[in-house]
Amino acid sequence: MNIHSSKFKCSECGKCFRDKVALAVHRRSHSGEKPFGCFVCGKRFTRADSLTVHSRIHSGDKPCKCSLCNKSFSTSGHLRYHERCIHSSVRPHSCSYCGKQFAVVADMKRHVRVHTGAKPYSCRHCSEEFIWHHQFKEHLLKSHNEGTWFTCHICQKKFTDKHVLKQHMQRHEGVKSYVCDECPKRFCTARELKRHQPVHSDFRQFCCFLCNATFKRKESCKQHFKKCSVLRNSTSLVLF
Repeated sequence: MNIHSSKFKCSECGKCFRDKVALAVHRRSHSGEKPFGCFVCGKRFTRADSLTVHSRIHSGDKPCKCSLCNKSFSTSGHLRYHERCIHSSVRPHSCSYCGKQFAVVADMKRHVRVHTGAKPYSCRHCSEEFIWHHQFKEHLLKSHNEGTWFTCHICQKKFTDKHVLKQHMQRHEGVKSYVCDECPKRFCTARELKRHQPVHSDFRQFCCFLCNATFKRKESCKQHFKKCSVLRNSTSLVLF
């Protein structure tokens, strides 16, 4: 209510703020002013707290620790995402096309592109468009030599993302940070842990559109669908 009755109103967009400081920070979004600069890489920010979070990239500081698996994160947002996706079975966001459930609405919105065919990433050098950001980055590197490859010094495998390289290196080092809550099994990545978790549940989220058979794993559903479509003479249908 203080915000709605506030006298501190932005002259550009009409948005109201509870004090002068908040309004001053907001105005930078219109002016493009970025007074806070990183002393390591020079990247600039409109807010001091954004610079603080960014600086952890260089320092490696990860102050936000998960109480269940002791994994650490640089921001509280990344920690919350981890807790929802890895340690919680609650999936409140459902795909309106296939019913698949997600812990985070952003993941659900990305998944919907599979059904709609939306391609939000457009190449500024050519007419190519992409559904996924990693496809876009790989295209820029391979076709237009734009960006930076991250190379494994052990096997020379190349990656478009530094985080993916870090996960890859953990395989060489034998590091398995993700632990199953139900059994002692450990995994290198959150994706692998997520793929394992249905073993301990009766929930079957993948369904064959032809015969309504349900499966715990996406791979099992795909294999079944191929056989089912041949038997039913319906190879023109596409499940995913």
